[in-house]
Amino acid sequence: MDIGDIRVKLSEGQFEFSIHAFKRVVERNISEAEIQQSGRNAEVIEDYPDDKYAPSCLILGFSEENRPLHLQVCYSGPDLLKIVTLYEPDGSEWVDFRIRRRA
Repeated sequence: MDIGDIRVKLSEGQFEFSIHAFKRVVERNISEAEIQQSGRNAEVIEDYPDDKYAPSCLILGFSEENRPLHLQVCYSGPDLLKIVTLYEPDGSEWVDFRIRRRA
């Protein structure tokens, strides 16, 4: 997946939420502004080329307040970016929010 295109779409608000992601935004109090901010500096940390519905990836970005956000994204059409899920990663489960800690 092209991280440059993902950054543009997120930072410009050109995305849609899955039903699951929309519920998580509300539950986790994540604003659209934080999503756009984190999109500007996003990096791919995991790739899921064989994901259930469409190839997807997990990205990490930071809001202006330095809040880390993980977003799993895919394309639901040729140019439509979909946020599958999103959350603030638990620092005890990740190294620098980028690498999963092994149990």
